[in-house]
Amino acid sequence: MAEREREYEMGDAELEVLRALWELRSATVRQVLDYLRSHGRHVAYTTVQTFLTRLEQKGVAKSDRRDLAYVYRATVSRERVSRSRLRSLLTQLYDGAAGPLVLQLVRSETLTPDELGELQKLIDRLDSRTKRTNP
Repeated sequence: MAEREREYEMGDAELEVLRALWELRSATVRQVLDYLRSHGRHVAYTTVQTFLTRLEQKGVAKSDRRDLAYVYRATVSRERVSRSRLRSLLTQLYDGAAGPLVLQLVRSETLTPDELGELQKLIDRLDSRTKRTNP
């Protein structure tokens, strides 16, 4: 039996700190704080420290002590968290059906030509699979 993929539950502020770790690859509390401030978020040092501690407790970040400071890094990829959160959204809003979500996104968002091309490739691939299984 396939192992069920882990769900990553976290608040918006925790996710914002995790995004900083993804961008920075590894960072001290001060570096994450500076990153957040450069992106318009004005938070206290201790707040960032608390969020990093929570992320570590949730198993999505890890710290190593280097010199006088702890250096944090994400232990889970953006793609994994994205899949988990999308799966949760699908369950909550669309009873697990991906089609209505995709249609809603396409209808309400502006897609770049590259994104439209990628979407068309995916549609073509799905269409060819359907034709092979349903001749």
